[in-house]
Amino acid sequence: MIPRHSSGTIERMRPVGAFVAGVLTQVSQAAKPGVNLVELDALAHDLIRQAGATSCYIDYHPSFGGSPFGKVICTSVNDAALHGLPHDYALQAGDLLSLDFAVSLEGWVADSAVSMIVGGEGQPEDQRLIDTCERALAAGIAAAVPGNRLGDISAAIGAVSRAAGFSVNTDFGGHGVGRTMHEDPSIPNDGTPGTGPVLKPGMVFAIEPWLMHGTDEIYTAEDGWTLMSADGSRSAHVEHTVAITKNGPLVLTERS
Repeated sequence: MIPRHSSGTIERMRPVGAFVAGVLTQVSQAAKPGVNLVELDALAHDLIRQAGATSCYIDYHPSFGGSPFGKVICTSVNDAALHGLPHDYALQAGDLLSLDFAVSLEGWVADSAVSMIVGGEGQPEDQRLIDTCERALAAGIAAAVPGNRLGDISAAIGAVSRAAGFSVNTDFGGHGVGRTMHEDPSIPNDGTPGTGPVLKPGMVFAIEPWLMHGTDEIYTAEDGWTLMSADGSRSAHVEHTVAITKNGPLVLTERS
């Protein structure tokens, strides 16, 4: 069953969405050549403490994780597609970095991700990958309206991704979010329009396209967490927490 929230509850979710957006902005700005991934995690951790928030990641230990995550932000670099565990690595100009961040604040959770090229200039194909993910996210959000079905969100993401020449992995994707980070339903990044549950006001989803240059296959790195592209090609990942309202989708993690 997909949880639904009142308009008043969605208003109470705004602060955590704004906080997550703000942290991603600050960490993105700090992610310069020479900065270590461990430093980025420490910055995010300091911001969590200052806000009195609670990390959704540090004690997270699902069946696919090798151990509790132990960090507060995912830092996926180049051929790391998802769940990048921060480690001793100094960023280089041209790296493709994805940051994924989720916290609980005042009892509510928001989850968001952003991809960027470190130093601002990199391979044109990397920027096209990021741009495609962002367009796929925008299409998925646009489909998150009352009366549509869950499959319409998935189909919109998949259509943009495939039209740009990318294959889509559906093992990991979006999900419901509310009191906890992962709630029903699962939202794959490809699907069939007009299928699945009807979307209704009060549903809140994390919508998150991710793509790799040359494959849709992944494997788990030795750290037990980081998901790597099977062929070594680079990956991008973007995400927003979105509430469905009678007036259309409301992006709770919009970055200014």
